Amino acid sequence: MRIARGKSSRDRRPRRTLAAATGAGGAAIVFAALAAPAWAQGGAPWAELGHSLNLAWVLIGAFLVMFMQAGFAMLETGFTRAKNAVNTMAMNLLIYPIGLIGFWLAGYGLMMGGVSAWPSLSGAPIGSSELALAIGGHRWGVIGCAKFALVSVSHDPASLAMFLFAVVFMDTAATIPTGAMAERWKFSAFFVYGLFMSMFLYPLYGNWVWGGGWLAQLGINAGLGHGQVDFAGSAVVHMTGGVAGLAGARLLGPRIGKFRRDGAIGLLPGHNIPLAVLGTLVLAFGWFGFNTGSTLAASDPRIALIAVNTVLASAGGALAAILYLWRRYNKPDIAMACNGLLGGLVAITAPCAFVTPEAAVLIGVIAGLLVVGGVLTLERRFRIDDPVGAISVHGLCGMWGALSLGLFADGTYGDGWNGIAGPVRGLFYGDAGQFGAQLIGVIVNFVVIFVLATIFFRMVERLIGNRVPAEVEWSGLDSLEMGTDAYPS
Repeated sequence: MRIARGKSSRDRRPRRTLAAATGAGGAAIVFAALAAPAWAQGGAPWAELGHSLNLAWVLIGAFLVMFMQAGFAMLETGFTRAKNAVNTMAMNLLIYPIGLIGFWLAGYGLMMGGVSAWPSLSGAPIGSSELALAIGGHRWGVIGCAKFALVSVSHDPASLAMFLFAVVFMDTAATIPTGAMAERWKFSAFFVYGLFMSMFLYPLYGNWVWGGGWLAQLGINAGLGHGQVDFAGSAVVHMTGGVAGLAGARLLGPRIGKFRRDGAIGLLPGHNIPLAVLGTLVLAFGWFGFNTGSTLAASDPRIALIAVNTVLASAGGALAAILYLWRRYNKPDIAMACNGLLGGLVAITAPCAFVTPEAAVLIGVIAGLLVVGGVLTLERRFRIDDPVGAISVHGLCGMWGALSLGLFADGTYGDGWNGIAGPVRGLFYGDAGQFGAQLIGVIVNFVVIFVLATIFFRMVERLIGNRVPAEVEWSGLDSLEMGTDAYPS
């Protein structure tokens, strides 16, 4: 997902820019828009056909990402205990309608309110407004101020397609903490969190990177590469969800019996590993919508490389995780192989369009090792209980994915990205500034998301409490919190 389509550096067709005034303060954001591709040069009917095909492509991508919700539900439920299966499934179900309504009411406007056009989907400009600050002679976008409840764009097909595409990405980010905080999170507190995440927390950082905000403007305003680049959401989606989950799990504390007084770590194994494996495969399938759909154009030939990089990174992550643990403990850990595969997918999500297949494998392998190291470190050193490994898979690997783009982007794609001429290049290909922009982006994500999420969870703690009573946790959230059992005798 991005402000404007990128192109290979081999494509020398002329580009044009579309400048849109935003907000009462008069801030302007410039979006690079490519000249009409070959299918559009024959006149308006061909252009309309191309836009229609691209709309269909974006919608198909959104449908695949929405199906990932089933994968998350199966994965998290399989990794938790039978007495909490209904509760875990319920959170993965309800976060979808809660987030959908919250994002429709406020989130999409805050995130994408400053975007003035979707060039691959429509030739028409869109009414937009972005609150911006004037600092050092430049204007830095802060938050969108238009398109709330889709009122102003209710008859614009491009905006409606992008809303659907954006909301399922948001839903993925919002789902991640349901795994990190599983088996002790009060359902009413979870409900409030869903509104907070969809209406404010996710849209805030999303605007800064994908909505024309200040992190995307680091290239134009500060000369740092193309500004922060995140093709499909390693930082925007996954790191945001992982860091929010870290803040919540830290405040909730561990499950009863996880950490003993003698320092031992209790084993609280999931009740259905086959279900978790099936969920992993569903997620891997849906990830094609995540990554290839983020071209926003069926006509972009980069789709093939993106798909190949996606599967290669996932394989590298799975094999690195299982082989490391197999060698260390003499047993292949299938659960960790699932998380290694997902870690590879998370990591390749940002750089998938910008790196070679060899780099994709390396990125996935490092992600798989980071998952294992992250899970062990969080438990043993920081005593943070994450039942499904979500913080390591999404938070840590999301961070690595964003940074890996700043290292391995090879300069064959991304001309015009965030309004900067020339392709995206990483540190190893001559542009240290791009790595600097990526580094700033992940630091900002960790600090801002962690602080705001912590403040939110502390407020909820004072108002209604975040954690179920001990007797509910002992008996299981299904019977006492939800009023039903997943496996009645």
